[in-house]
Amino acid sequence: MPRDERDSTPPRSLEHPLPAGMRDLLPEEAQSRRAVARKILDSFALHGYALVTPPAFELADVLERGLGTLDPADVLRFVEPESGEVAALRPDMTPQVARMIATRLHGAIPPFRLCYEGTVLRRRSGRAHKRRQIPQVGVELAGLAGPDGDLELLSVAADALAASGLQRFAIDLGDAGIVRALLGDASSAMAARASDVMSRKDEAELAELRGLAHVDALRALLALQGGPEVLAEGAKLLASTPAAAALARLRTLYDRAAARGLGAHLQLDLGEVRGFAYYTGPIFHLYAPGPGEAIGSGGRYDDLLARFGAPMPAVGFALDLDRVVVALRAAGAAPAPPERVVVVGAPDDPRVAELRARGVAAVAFADAQGAHAYARAWGFTRVLDDGTSPASPGRGPH
Repeated sequence: MPRDERDSTPPRSLEHPLPAGMRDLLPEEAQSRRAVARKILDSFALHGYALVTPPAFELADVLERGLGTLDPADVLRFVEPESGEVAALRPDMTPQVARMIATRLHGAIPPFRLCYEGTVLRRRSGRAHKRRQIPQVGVELAGLAGPDGDLELLSVAADALAASGLQRFAIDLGDAGIVRALLGDASSAMAARASDVMSRKDEAELAELRGLAHVDALRALLALQGGPEVLAEGAKLLASTPAAAALARLRTLYDRAAARGLGAHLQLDLGEVRGFAYYTGPIFHLYAPGPGEAIGSGGRYDDLLARFGAPMPAVGFALDLDRVVVALRAAGAAPAPPERVVVVGAPDDPRVAELRARGVAAVAFADAQGAHAYARAWGFTRVLDDGTSPASPGRGPH
């Protein structure tokens, strides 16, 4: 029996057309995310970062050599029909930027200041919200070693969040070299196990790990979180260990960041282990009320570019745009919708052209009643239905 054309119910096969973990953005949400991304990218540009756009997929072996902390099982692979090569949808953009620096930008004068925006795709659903597509903006700074590069990265991150409208956020700062140094004599299997235990802050299970040369120091690190006072405690704890140099590096960065005006946002976690096998120095996570998870993360990974044949120091970070938007809404700082006007009149009504010339979105609608209904349905901010000039406030949808 043919389907009634007046029936607006979608066919059963289209009720849930998306794979698990994927989603659409309807106009209001898409506009909000786009507005936030634009503000952040504009902030990156003010710091001298040039925008690059990597492809959605490329050869799997190229991407995988720079995956860092991601499990290879997270990567969505497929056989590229034209070449027969195994390709992969990007699960992270940092390896792609590293490839650009080593190839397309080879010979350019460092440091390389590059930024990007795009969606990464991962095979497994995330622990929260079961997301597989993650919209990101981020920066990569290559060719600037030591605390100067680390401090620039923290400043860029803080300025970007402030530009987005967030005033309350925390920079949770650590150094991967601390735990890495304390586990330097452990086997790779033991180091991985200890890292997992520390990520869960399980002091009792950590104490049961036999054969760790610095297990007491590792246990003590789990409690060293907070303000600058933990640096003094850490100095006493680690003075005679291989981690003393990494702690001194972290102290230098903290002091310089505080002097730069970031002190109110800084927190310390000396036992931070996320990505310690990938990161080579300072690492940080960005938090704000609302999402319940980090809205961004980054750090120093001086070994990455060497995997692409262009050894040089590098730091970078990425912001999760969805989580930034959630944080902005929680703070009451979500972007205001742009002015959009429905003009009651013919399509060639001169007011439509005048509004568009002023950068205001405008459409024409033949009758006033229909215009107001259309404005309410599609998020237009006002209706001009009385022949006044576009400069007048008009009548908003109600």
